[in-house]
Amino acid sequence: MSKILVINGPNLNFLGKRNPDIYGSDTLADVEKKVREAVFEIDVDLVFFQSNHEGELIDFIQEHHGSLNGIAINAGALTHYGYSLKDALIDAAVPVVEVHVGNPYGREEWRRHSVIADVSIGIISGFGWKSYKLAIDALLEQD
Repeated sequence: MSKILVINGPNLNFLGKRNPDIYGSDTLADVEKKVREAVFEIDVDLVFFQSNHEGELIDFIQEHHGSLNGIAINAGALTHYGYSLKDALIDAAVPVVEVHVGNPYGREEWRRHSVIADVSIGIISGFGWKSYKLAIDALLEQD
């Protein structure tokens, strides 16, 4: 069985409340439920985690070191400056897919730069909760 971490960074706990015109009306709990339902018949262990603190995200990745097959990560604003998070992703030594609910390339210029893009096998953005499902599909193709 494949084990995939589904990690959400700062402010993702406010999905459903924060800028619904950009992020939609689904809460983070809704996203998790929909993703789990979408992969129900697939033999995969999804481990969801969210924190507003970079160190907690790093600790979570390190706790699972050596026991996972991939990481789908929506790093929130840490996407743009989270170098210690990037190091943890590198050290995990598994495929990583960068995920965004909205489309950062259709927003402010500073949102268009990702420090984790070069350690990711791909970036999926703009498809709401389905961005996570697409990321999981891509990770499962790596096995």
